[in-house]
Order: sequence, then C-alpha cells, then structure tokens
Amino acid sequence: MGISAAFMVPHPPLIVPEIGRGEEKNIQDTIDAYREIARQIKECAPETIVILSPHQIMYADYFHISPGRGAKGDFGNFRAKDVKFEVSYDTEFVDELCLLAGERNLPAGTMGERDKKLDHGTMVPLYFVNQFYSSYKIVRIGLSGLPLVKHYELGECIREAARRLGRKTVVIASGDLSHKLKEDGPYGYQKEGPQYDKRIMEVMGAGNFSELFAFSEKFCDKAGECGHRSFTIMAGTFDKMDVKAERLSYEGPFGVGYGICTYQALSENLERNFREQYEEKERQRLSALREKEDAYVKLARRTIEKYIISGRKPEIPESLPEEMRERRAGVFVSIKKDGQLRGCIGTIQAVRDCVAEEIIENAVSAAVRDPRFSPIEPEELEYLVISVDVLGETEKISSPEELDTEKYGVVVTKGHKRGLLLPNLEGVDTVEEQIAIAKQKAGIRESETVELERFEVVRHY
Repeated sequence: MGISAAFMVPHPPLIVPEIGRGEEKNIQDTIDAYREIARQIKECAPETIVILSPHQIMYADYFHISPGRGAKGDFGNFRAKDVKFEVSYDTEFVDELCLLAGERNLPAGTMGERDKKLDHGTMVPLYFVNQFYSSYKIVRIGLSGLPLVKHYELGECIREAARRLGRKTVVIASGDLSHKLKEDGPYGYQKEGPQYDKRIMEVMGAGNFSELFAFSEKFCDKAGECGHRSFTIMAGTFDKMDVKAERLSYEGPFGVGYGICTYQALSENLERNFREQYEEKERQRLSALREKEDAYVKLARRTIEKYIISGRKPEIPESLPEEMRERRAGVFVSIKKDGQLRGCIGTIQAVRDCVAEEIIENAVSAAVRDPRFSPIEPEELEYLVISVDVLGETEKISSPEELDTEKYGVVVTKGHKRGLLLPNLEGVDTVEEQIAIAKQKAGIRESETVELERFEVVRHY
C-alpha cells in the first residue's frame, strides 16, 4: 500500500461542457487524456486521492492542508453553479501528514483556512474522476512560496503517510503550464512561455524529476507558469522510486499550456534520491562560494554568525584592508537562502565611522530586524549566501532615461518618504520596474511624481 500512481493535469474551467459551451472542443486532446486518467484512477481504486492545487489557500512560508471532515464547491464563478461537488476528507491521513511534517520541521498544517469551498484547481480534475470512480476520500493541499526543495520534501511526507497508514493512494498534481504563449491570449506573450512548456513537458514526460530544481524562480515567473510547485510535490511522492512515465497530451490554443502525464510506481531505486542529491550539490556550491568570499563578505558573515549564536557583535579585525577601516560610505547587506531573499538592510549614506562598522551594524539588522522576515535561526547559517554593496555618492537626475537597471541604483523621494533599490537585481529588468519597486518600498503611490537620484555600487560576494 502507498502511492500507486500520480497524474499531472491542468485545470481550465472551460473544459467542463457546462462552462465551455462548445469551446472545450478546441482542447479535445486534453479531454481525451483526462478521461484516460479517470479510467486509470478507477483501475487503481484508491481509498485516498491527494490533490495538490495552486488555487487552494497559499501562504509564503506555510503549506495549508484543508481541515475538517469535508467540503463543497460549485462552478458558480464560471456561470455553471449547477455543477456541484461534495467531498469527504481523509482526516486520519491529514493528521498523519501533519505529524510527519512536524517531525521534519516542515511548515505544513491545517491552520489558516480562509475559505472552505473547493477551488477550481480541485474541482476540474474531480469532474472527470467522478464520471468513472467515486469511492474515495481526498486530502487537499495548497502550495507555498517556499523553495522547490521544500515542496519536494512535502511529497516525501505524503508518501510516508500513505505507507504508514497502509492507504492505497493516488496523487493529482493540478496545474496549468505557461499562461504567456500568445500575444492575443489572456496574459499576453513572453518568450519564456513556450520555452517553459517545451522544457517542462520533456522533463515530466520522461519522469526526470531531478530537473525540476533547475527551473529558476525568475524563469518560472516570466513564463507565468501555474503548476510547477504542484509537480514538484508530486515528484517527491516518488522519491527513491522508479516510475513508468507517459506523456498523454499537450495543447495551448488559448495562450495557456495544458499538459497531461501519468506515473505508475515501480520498484525502489535508491539512486533516485533527488532531494538528497540536490542538497549535496547545494552544500558543495555554498562551500565553494564561501571559499571565494572577500573581506567585506567575510566580515558580514562573521557578524551574522556570532550575533545569531551569542547575541554579540564582533570587534573590527585589525587585519581588515585599510579602505574598510578608513573609508565612510553607505552599505547594504543582502542575505539569500535557497535563492530567495532572506534579509536586506542598509544605509543610503554613511552613518558610522567606517565601512567596517557600517557592515557590522547592517549585517545584524539584515539578519534579525528586516520586518519582512523572521530572524535567522542558527540552523540556517550554513545555507546563507551573503553580498555586500558599498554605495557611491547619489546624484540627482531629471529623467528615468538617465537610469540603467544594471549600472545604477535608484533613490525616489516624495516629501519625507524616501525609497531605494539597488542595481542589477534578478527579476528587475526595466527602469519602470525599478522605480515602481522603490516607490513601493517607500510607501509612495505608483502614480505619484517623485524626485530621482541615482548611484553606483561596488558589489562584494
């Protein structure tokens, strides 16, 4: 008993005839593949179906698992309120899954429910499943803003819960692919859209789940994908297992990609331990980065580690380069973990006697006082990537045309409100984006006119 099969499916509401009203015929391959999946689920005769949905409640740092005994839903939001659903939750499975997540310190549980109604990412798959099979309970899980490796680890917990309970289980990973395939589509076109769809269908069609970690956040965001985290959780349910993967269909006539693949569990294969492989590569990469850190970053890291462990700041080492002990300048300390920002605090202009003091103070602030994040914990220290930006003098400019996102940072000012954004940041590709984010940080409305300043930085890694 355990995970016998899993399915990667899209969730376009128009695939339901009562909603599509004939338009669904334009994705007939997807409909046919959905029916094949429903037939396979009937053959599996699962006691429990785990549904992973991007449209379930989603938190930045927490996986929400639907609580209670069951839920209802309908397609009223899509002008088909007579198409209704009522499901029972596998409460024993939910309890076991929460327990396993707790054992791993994985932030997942039943807290924080905001809407009990079933979402369309859950109901569209069930629309087809129910035509063939209905003797099941479900476990409904939302995604999170946590790194992909945490999603994969949640999948491992799902598999272990099914094994411990002896529960015959299948997993449905609900998620569309890119939403940016066509200029006349609902979300427009980005070249990353078709690139994502081609790449993800190759990966998922072959069951090469280790490749899921290689999709960067920036690339996924530009592609406007929907289901990558669902697919990654599903992949984790097959950790250390061989699978029989089959690609059934791919279509994208409306500007959104719809892909369907199936997976049948085979025998154990300890070499498919993809999370462990990824984490080992990350340890090696981070170790190599630490070896190359210059004096600026070494001081920031030493400060963060000492403060997190002892609550004290280090003294300024005598061995520091003279420029760090004598020069005064604004400094920003940025901390990342798993490719995501974990803290960033700085000063636009020098407020302390030297750059070294500026680094020490801002490193502490970035680690424990950035209001966007919880304080860094001791167990996180070895996974941190740190950079230090030393700012040059700001100069007033009269137009955004004098900015360059790679070369210049920007300061925006409106009355007493002032916001700053560093240059050369991942995901910030245009001057308009740069100014908008700086305004947001300062609490300035996007429509308001602001004074602009620019500055250059020396970035230390």
